[in-house]
Amino acid sequence: MVDLIKLTIDGKPVAVPPGTLLIDAAKQMGIEVPSFCYYPGLSLQGACRMCLVAIEKMPKLQTACTTVVGNGMVVHTETPEVANARKAMLEFLLTNHPLDCPVCDKGGECELQDAVFRYGAAETRFLETKQHEEEKKFSSLVYYDRPRCILCYRCIRVCDEGMDVNAYGIGFRGAHSEIIPNRGEHLECEECGACIDICPVGALTSGTYRYKTRPWEVTYTGTVCNHCGDGCKTTLSVRNNVVIRANNRDHSGVNGEFLCVKGRFGWDFVNSEQRLTSPLIRKNGKQEEASWEEALAHTAERLQAVLAQHGPGAVAVIGSNRTTNEENYLLQRFARSVLGTNNLDHHRTADFSSLVRALTEAGAADRHATIEEIGAASSILVIGNDPTHQHPLIAYQVRQAVRQHGARLYVVNAGEIKLRRQASQYLQVSPRGEAEAVRALAGQVTASQDLCTGEAEALPTFAQALTKESDTVVIFGDEIQGQGVGDLVRWGLTLSGRTRFVALGDYANSRGAADMGLFPDTLPGYQPLSSEAARQQFESAWGSNLPTTSGRNLRSILEGIRAGEIKALLVFGANPVRTFKLEKAAFAGLQFLFVAELFRTETAEFADIVVPATSFAEKSGTMTNTCGQVQALKRTMRKAGTRSDLEILLALARLFGQKWPYQSSEDVLREIIALVPGYGIPLPGLLVGHAVATRPEGAPPPLERPDLVFSSRDSLFTSGTLSRYSWALNSVDEAKKPYGHAF
Repeated sequence: MVDLIKLTIDGKPVAVPPGTLLIDAAKQMGIEVPSFCYYPGLSLQGACRMCLVAIEKMPKLQTACTTVVGNGMVVHTETPEVANARKAMLEFLLTNHPLDCPVCDKGGECELQDAVFRYGAAETRFLETKQHEEEKKFSSLVYYDRPRCILCYRCIRVCDEGMDVNAYGIGFRGAHSEIIPNRGEHLECEECGACIDICPVGALTSGTYRYKTRPWEVTYTGTVCNHCGDGCKTTLSVRNNVVIRANNRDHSGVNGEFLCVKGRFGWDFVNSEQRLTSPLIRKNGKQEEASWEEALAHTAERLQAVLAQHGPGAVAVIGSNRTTNEENYLLQRFARSVLGTNNLDHHRTADFSSLVRALTEAGAADRHATIEEIGAASSILVIGNDPTHQHPLIAYQVRQAVRQHGARLYVVNAGEIKLRRQASQYLQVSPRGEAEAVRALAGQVTASQDLCTGEAEALPTFAQALTKESDTVVIFGDEIQGQGVGDLVRWGLTLSGRTRFVALGDYANSRGAADMGLFPDTLPGYQPLSSEAARQQFESAWGSNLPTTSGRNLRSILEGIRAGEIKALLVFGANPVRTFKLEKAAFAGLQFLFVAELFRTETAEFADIVVPATSFAEKSGTMTNTCGQVQALKRTMRKAGTRSDLEILLALARLFGQKWPYQSSEDVLREIIALVPGYGIPLPGLLVGHAVATRPEGAPPPLERPDLVFSSRDSLFTSGTLSRYSWALNSVDEAKKPYGHAF
């Protein structure tokens, strides 16, 4: 055990680990030492000199942000000498800083403003006219006001060290120094906006938030981002029932303060004027507005007519990977116990079922890695995917593991992805060669000559290096599926230590849709439909018999529609027309198409009935990220005319004569906790905003066909259907560049 360093701060004894900075030791005691340039996780700068403290037996004041604690050290943080030094530093900082707090976007959240209030730097000895320059537009999302800048270098460091983008530099000298983009007058970066939130003053401001409100005029709600599968916590700022900002300054959630461009700016689709706010019914070949009562009653009548004429096998349901766990759970219950069909599926972007099956068979059901475990890993293997674009938080965690903890990164990929910069070993393979590379690493096959596009000895060298690692986190994309997942798990478990695995699914609740049983042959919790015990458990809870025959998967549903075998289709929060590039003729055999959606999508255009659903900001529930961690989604606002998928399903069930015992998402969650294997999670953790890990165990059927699992290959600036309705995401120049652009 490491001996602790003992010192005294403001007369209070404290013991901290060796290497602790004085500013962090003081924080542990509840003593705030002001600082502008210091920021946890970034390199030390020592630029602002605001953290000066007095240390006995040292002749001059020392910066707490660069001083490492020592045994017997006696520190004073609030002596008159220290206070005068800090006041003098504020006087220097305010020399050219404009006193425009009433209009500055940072007013009320400004660290400089707080320090001035604390130390009373109300007078100045500088009589010269303040230098002034016009505000600059670095991009549509980032504005820069040079006179406000205090040159703390936080933006430069977070962009360099945290994001590995290097979009900022420092130009000129002395009082004329300013932050400049590294490429001309315009930012060329990932547009994550971290520089805006990390700025202690109002030098960098948001193009979506500037001049709209004051921080004390808005309400704040912590919820989960609705874009990629990483499950970042985001705090939505709402005024007058309109979302105007998103950030995560309280550092809660799996992401700490990190948010990508979609998490920080891509929420504005919620406010889009193109949102549906009234149900639509097709009459005389044209969709016309109708009441909710008419739309739902008509839906029930049409479904009952199809069931009476053609039977349950002629009805199919397509679910969503963005709706909540509770909504997905009710959707599969509605399909099975009300409509009597297992023709149920969703767009699978990762093969979660095969991962659960392989880990269960190996007796290693606890080997699902969490987001936090990726950041703390000693070695990481990434196979396929491009996390920088498709999973920005996971890419950030990988970079942090390498930079802060010295982790070794191993990458197997067919392309030149950005994480190659951090990789200790990079195995570039031929297109779709990742699965063969896994088998070759496991010694199951001899690699073909054209597998590796680099040196001939790349594979043996790569494999040898991996065998020396322990406690490896294995991260893989849709390139590994079916039997390939089993091969990967069996080989991975032969590595030393506690190997853990992550399957990368594209969207906010891709994992939750799989966990809740949106499959034609699998019940919630990856229990096979063929399991008599599992089926009886749900039949007992639901009070109805379930169909025992496996239904059609998503591809088979679409083929059945073309063949005229599927007569009615219900689509909740999905857009199969766009996903599978379908023409209107593909739906010619349908008698009835129902769509619950936020916008008039390509699928909604073909529908007989369209009902307006709520967005993630307008409902409560839970979502499960790609690592299997459950988080609470909290309602922030209400959109007039819309209803959640949960409310829609409860209403339809009532019209079918079903008396379901649910009044809210909380009621459904309690049933999920009681019935779904792996979801016996503690509610208090969810209520306080924690991410609670699930541990699913099951033996789901093998993957039916290889074309069921495929990633949409979204970029940093795209997210399926939603991103097209975001002004912010479409306004930046980077969004127009081809996928895979390395920043």
